[in-house]
Amino acid sequence: MTHENPYRDVPSSDFDPYATEVLADPYPHYERLRELGPWAWLERYGVLAVARHDEVQRILSQPDVFCSSAGVGLANFHTEKPWRKPSIILETDPPDHGRTRKVVARVLSPASIGRLRATFEEVAARMVDELVERGSFDAAKDLCEAFPIKAFGDAVGLPAAGRQHLLPYGDMVFNGFGPINERFRSRMESAGETVDWIAKVCQRDALTKDGLGAQLFAAADAGEIEHEEAGMLVRTLLSAGLDTTVFTLCNAIQSFGRHPEQWALLREDPSMARQALEEVLRYDSTFHSFYRTSTRDVELGGITVKAGQKIAVFIASANRDPRRWPDADRFDVTRRATGHMAFGTGIHGCAGQMMARLEGEIVLTALARRVESIRLDGQPVQHFNNTVRGLKSMPVTVTPLSVAVH
Repeated sequence: MTHENPYRDVPSSDFDPYATEVLADPYPHYERLRELGPWAWLERYGVLAVARHDEVQRILSQPDVFCSSAGVGLANFHTEKPWRKPSIILETDPPDHGRTRKVVARVLSPASIGRLRATFEEVAARMVDELVERGSFDAAKDLCEAFPIKAFGDAVGLPAAGRQHLLPYGDMVFNGFGPINERFRSRMESAGETVDWIAKVCQRDALTKDGLGAQLFAAADAGEIEHEEAGMLVRTLLSAGLDTTVFTLCNAIQSFGRHPEQWALLREDPSMARQALEEVLRYDSTFHSFYRTSTRDVELGGITVKAGQKIAVFIASANRDPRRWPDADRFDVTRRATGHMAFGTGIHGCAGQMMARLEGEIVLTALARRVESIRLDGQPVQHFNNTVRGLKSMPVTVTPLSVAVH
């Protein structure tokens, strides 16, 4: 099925961002999409698309014109019944958005997250030491998954048992931002036990008394949010805070494995870990696309966008736009990647981005202090999802530094 293009000055494209071959290597496709112009009409889905940095930034920076309340996925919640409850922070517009965002922003403030640094560093150092001792391991499972599930799970206050459900839950949520395709249906068919576990652990009595989840319920006690909303915000932390960090770590190790000269730079100066992480986020963004919906007719990029128009926003493409980034397809940890949009931007930018940055920085620092070289053992196995991009297996062999750096 194709959808007729109502925009005379916008080129049509049969590009399918959810096709397996596109998800396997999206960047050549993004380049072609950018070259079509500021806008493209995706005839398979009946949506406008933006893939260049400037247009993506403008759309994400104008929440009054390009709203989130119609859903940040392909489905339009203003014209069709949502298949799930909309997120009360990601899929609300001002002024409602500000009320819940304020609470989450405080719970995930730099000061709050900073108190977790020492504990996270201990977890990362212990894991890295054990893996370096082994020499060969599956970096995706043994580090990139294991660290956030342990460190972030403890920080939220989750019970230790059942955490194997965390990644399947996030996978279900992010698949749901795309079309109702086989990828989404197969995940939903196996989601029953996972959904039940998530519902249980988002309740107050399942959480520790001193974690981030307990802080959300304390905000409900203070009347800032409803108690039901506190549980929903815990659920949001779990869907948004795990898979994306796992895949970012996967993309980092894969990038360094493929570019040993860049690893040498970080190894020589572990204090570059945060800067290197920003380049990873730009170069191989975990979140590839989401949607906004126009609230009125608006002029942008040389056309009049009609009110109620769904717009696919390709942030991973924007982060490789040569109009913004010189030599954009080159991985370069000395690059100042400020301005990338891997976490979105504007009022709906990722509320947990400081947490993700802390975790990424700590893991890369721990590796840089212990590892001389990273070798990919064969081709990593990709995890296919409609919205986020990462790996499910990545066998590596690491060579330890003769003297660990402290």
